[in-house]
Amino acid sequence: MDDQPIPAHREQKWPDTIWIVRHGQSAGNVARDAAEAAGLPLIDILTRDVDTPLSDLGRDQARALGAWFGAMDAAERPSVVLCSPYVRARQTAEIVLDAAGLPRDALTFNPDERLREKEFGILDRLTRHGIIQKYPELADQRSHVGKFYFRPPGGESWCDVILRLRNVIDTITREYRRERVLVVGHQVIVSCFRYLFERMDEQQILEIDRAGDVPNCSVTSYEFDPSRGKNGKLVPRLVSFVAPLVEAGAPVTAEPDVPAAPKS
Repeated sequence: MDDQPIPAHREQKWPDTIWIVRHGQSAGNVARDAAEAAGLPLIDILTRDVDTPLSDLGRDQARALGAWFGAMDAAERPSVVLCSPYVRARQTAEIVLDAAGLPRDALTFNPDERLREKEFGILDRLTRHGIIQKYPELADQRSHVGKFYFRPPGGESWCDVILRLRNVIDTITREYRRERVLVVGHQVIVSCFRYLFERMDEQQILEIDRAGDVPNCSVTSYEFDPSRGKNGKLVPRLVSFVAPLVEAGAPVTAEPDVPAAPKS
């Protein structure tokens, strides 16, 4: 009996562990804070959003997180790394792997455009003040519709991001079952994965969003539990976990990505 194959409907489709990490503090976060503090309408960033690098602090945060992964037993460390192709996310993933002592040729490392930042369209680089000043009708529309469904011209709503993440989950369950998967992305990516994995609704995820921003280099994780549900399921283990940064003495930051739309 022990040699009988497990029925297909009972095979584990999920990875053993999924860690979802927001990138370290970026130069864009710093520029956004400076613009907001000065009451400026435009955030002073010369690079494309995709090319915005980590700040020095962001690099320190990534190294602290990498040391946390490096302290794990070899059988518990990431075996697959998926990251947004944006520079700040890819730098975070690479620094984490280097600090953890995980050579990239010993695991699967895939930048994936589906993990990119939410696209802001014509609101890109505008501060709260700038959005209200330049596009008051869009500010009113967003307030009425809510950030979950509001899509700025040329940009995305949270629902648009969720749609592409559903496709990422299809890839994960098809290609990385029983693996240990590290995902490095952006604030909205972390929140929208939570929406999907924890089967939330609009009200639940926006209540979490209103409570505070996702800390840079924080860890939200899920583990497969074969005893849960009909065929086993992912269960939450860590939420916005920042202990690796605190233990390493790297300051914890939780700044919104740019542009910073008002919370609602």
